[in-house]
Amino acid sequence: MIIVKHRFIFLSIAALMVIASWGAVAYFGLNLGIDFTGGAILEVGYPSAAVRPTVAVMKESLATIERSDITVQPLGDDSYVMRAKDISVADKDLITQTVSASGTPATVKRFDSIGPSIGSELGTKALLAIGLVLLLIIAYIAFAFRKVSRPVASWKYGIAAIIALVHDISIPIGLFAYLGYVRGAEVNSLFLTALLAILGLSVSDTIVVFDRIRENLQRRVATTFSDTVGISLNQTFVRSLNTSLTTLIALCGVYFLGGESTKDFALALIVGMAAGTYSSLFIASPLLVLFSGEGKKK
Repeated sequence: MIIVKHRFIFLSIAALMVIASWGAVAYFGLNLGIDFTGGAILEVGYPSAAVRPTVAVMKESLATIERSDITVQPLGDDSYVMRAKDISVADKDLITQTVSASGTPATVKRFDSIGPSIGSELGTKALLAIGLVLLLIIAYIAFAFRKVSRPVASWKYGIAAIIALVHDISIPIGLFAYLGYVRGAEVNSLFLTALLAILGLSVSDTIVVFDRIRENLQRRVATTFSDTVGISLNQTFVRSLNTSLTTLIALCGVYFLGGESTKDFALALIVGMAAGTYSSLFIASPLLVLFSGEGKKK
């Protein structure tokens, strides 16, 4: 009942987090990876952190072959990631030899190249995929809850779920806008995969709560809709929390013990899952009470 009673506090917290996330995107922008912008990425590694050259030395070496356009970013303790609009296979070999010229051998760990037209197409498809998922969620929830259209219309269940999902994906996007500015974290196809996974995991948790509200409405467990929602939240609170915690434990294992290439993916899922747990309990259901009118009779 506490969640429903203090719903304006919880909704205000969510609104502030979303505004902060959008503000981070507006101020820092998104560091889009080559998946969306097109270009090339070259990752080179060294035998140990002790022999890895500094960023300044790397840039000086690249300047000798007139490739000052390449951005250099440290990765872990013994690697560098280099990005440019164009790096051919021949350029890759020359760059690798150049950054090894001091006697410190460099090995190629990764080399990817994507044309700008393909990158633009992937970006468009990414936005379409997210938009289509949101529309299908509204349609499904409206259909599934068509038999409990009072005091809240079935399609409003879908709207409440979408508002919660916007909250869920806004927070990791805002975080990665900041991390992109601070340490060059990229928004790439793997990050998009994380967002779609967050949408699926979060909406499933929300539907569990909504389904309990539907059952309690049919059983008439309370005289007001707000009380029904409060009872339903109390019945599903522990289940939702336990499910999310077990998932977060697994994701933390991937983040702390997995490879460098999966850290950002795991981090996006961790933040998104935490936001999704909050939204399922503290946003979606309280919004239904607002849509119905507090204390409104069934």
